[in-house]
Amino acid sequence: MFSITVRDHIMVAHSFRGEVFGPAQRLHGATFLVDATFRREQLDQDNIVVDIGLATRELGAVVAELNYRNLDHEPDFAGVNTSTEFLAKVVADRLADRVHQGALGAGARGLAGLTVTLHESHVAWASYERAL
Repeated sequence: MFSITVRDHIMVAHSFRGEVFGPAQRLHGATFLVDATFRREQLDQDNIVVDIGLATRELGAVVAELNYRNLDHEPDFAGVNTSTEFLAKVVADRLADRVHQGALGAGARGLAGLTVTLHESHVAWASYERAL
């Protein structure tokens, strides 16, 4: 399996409900390093997984929808604990939609899967992996 990874970051504010979150139940900020890894079994006719420039642009567009937002005030996340795991899935699903709409070019039709990893820090991160 071949893969390429592109990277961006987001800064959000949010709070959690539930004792398991301790002090994170209060409003706090989070900065995530965001990695999107695209996979395919065979390289395309240009010997690439996907156009890195297009992948970078589309990841940037997806994270821009979340960047500098208080997620507690976003209608899409009403009543939801926007955990790192949950946000990894949100970014992956939004990127997958863009792949299916053709935003990453015709060569992206051969992609097999996508993994999005949100790094909370240098010692903790969460990922969501999905088929395309």
